[in-house]
Amino acid sequence: MPLRLSSLFLRTLREDPVDADVASHRLLVRAGYIRRAAPGIYTWLPLGLNVLRKVESVVREEMDAIGAQEVHFPALLPREPYETTNRWTEYGENLFRLQDRKGADYLLAPTHEEMFTLVVKDMYSSYKDLPAMLYQIQTKYRDEARPRAGLLRGREFIMKDSYSFDVDDTGLDESYAKHRAAYVRIFERLGLPVVAVSAQSGAMGGSQSEEFMHPTPIGEDTFVRSAGGYAANVEAVTTVPPEAIAYDDAPAAQVNRTPDSPTIETLVQRSNELHPRESGEWTAADTLKNVVLSVTLPDGEKQLVAVGIPGDRDIDIKRVEAGIGEALGVGGELDVEPASDEQLRARPEIVKGYLGPGMTRDDALLGAKSQSEIPYFVDPRVVPGTSWITGANVSEMHVYGLVAERDFTWDATLEACSVRAGDQAPDGSGELEIARGVEMGHVFQLGRKYAEALGLKVLDQNGKLVTVTMGSYGVGVTRALAAVAEYYHDDKGLIWPRNLAPADVHVVATGKGAEVLEAAEEIVKEIEDAGLSVIFDDRPKTSPGVKFGDAELLGVPTVLVIGRGLKDGLLEVRDRRSGDSRDIARDRVVQELQSEISNSVQPESAEAR
Repeated sequence: MPLRLSSLFLRTLREDPVDADVASHRLLVRAGYIRRAAPGIYTWLPLGLNVLRKVESVVREEMDAIGAQEVHFPALLPREPYETTNRWTEYGENLFRLQDRKGADYLLAPTHEEMFTLVVKDMYSSYKDLPAMLYQIQTKYRDEARPRAGLLRGREFIMKDSYSFDVDDTGLDESYAKHRAAYVRIFERLGLPVVAVSAQSGAMGGSQSEEFMHPTPIGEDTFVRSAGGYAANVEAVTTVPPEAIAYDDAPAAQVNRTPDSPTIETLVQRSNELHPRESGEWTAADTLKNVVLSVTLPDGEKQLVAVGIPGDRDIDIKRVEAGIGEALGVGGELDVEPASDEQLRARPEIVKGYLGPGMTRDDALLGAKSQSEIPYFVDPRVVPGTSWITGANVSEMHVYGLVAERDFTWDATLEACSVRAGDQAPDGSGELEIARGVEMGHVFQLGRKYAEALGLKVLDQNGKLVTVTMGSYGVGVTRALAAVAEYYHDDKGLIWPRNLAPADVHVVATGKGAEVLEAAEEIVKEIEDAGLSVIFDDRPKTSPGVKFGDAELLGVPTVLVIGRGLKDGLLEVRDRRSGDSRDIARDRVVQELQSEISNSVQPESAEAR
């Protein structure tokens, strides 16, 4: 049966919704595919569900093709398994927590590693049962602080998550490769260009990790790539550190007055005015900027840390978050923010604007590290023998020629600086360029983290109990739909790839006479009898202009117009992608449409046009 616009549960909008800040959000709402229920939460309407099911079908077919089997877990889960893996705490405020009437703790699942691990533990006990690959397409929940961009960053979303279970690391490598290849095929079929980039595993843990990033100017994620083929999420980029410098003959450090110089800019200015050097002017690259950050530990406690970075660089909070848990020895990805004025006032040894790393030698001007328990980390560019201008921990005083390792030490090295275009790729493949993108999929080699925590072991060939090794693989299904809408549209509306469109043909009946609608009914039946799906605009009292506007907004690639030419035995076919149109004979409509659809290619993006 055709989708008749006279009865379809649909209302298109002429105006953009006020809360929509990206094209996909605006158009999916205006075209009646979704409606907002609450911030970051959306109701799916008939046309939206139609397209969503097609995206799910692509994902499901590629998962089935690699031998993965579909299961379905509840979204409402008990606390205990997440407590065992410590993720009840590690997820922090992003987790939706609730209690039942008896006071038992539950959560709305952000991911299902624990559930998959436990069900395999419950059913499998021998290496003969493995390898196994299981997947589900399920609703997930994360309490996003700032949901935005419609379906691209929501609190409730649909995700395909799959998990592999192998006896050894060789098996894990094979499962990982199968999933990676399946993801390449999924995004090809969805018409979405993606870049596979190295990534951090975050709260999920694990070793090897890659993201499939869709390049787009509206993306929240930053990634880098080089001409030589290196690609990584900016959080996963490792700095190429300079060589250590011998410092046996380095001059002793000096403490100098630097009035009114609490910023790097003013420090450089005062240094050139009051303490010039013969080898050229001081620059920000000669300074060591010490930044105090507040880290929220898994138990909710706030921990201050100080990070030393070259003064010509900016701190990157996301990069700090990715590594600070390991640096502090607590694991997981922790929330980080600049220390508040209140936190700084509570630590009198921190002299705002004049903070230094502290000097290990006996000196009257002892640093923050010498006087407190604040952990001190440095960026990898701070290597032994490098000489710096930095704070003396006394107002309006700085130390010149403070040599790393000789004059100050640190607790650990931490990737803390923003990555810049022109930085060298860590694999030596050239300079990095910066790009924005949206994460479409993520693959992890989890290893034995969850299997160890939850006791998933099997007997190997020698009858010995071994811990199973796991992989975890996710695709954002609703996010993929939004990304397709974002990539394939113009100023008139959506332009779906043909395999995702809500119908094969959008039939528009124009004209006031009953004979037009009668003929359109016959033609629609012929088209459907030929196996093609139809959206039929049969609204009798709607103007042609409104009908054509809705056809452009809804985005079906082929539009068939039945109207003025009917008396001459002609119909009009419009290509939604190019805007071109042509007349076809009434008695050849089915053959022409079948040819049009079978020979069509993916539409170009608005950017490509």
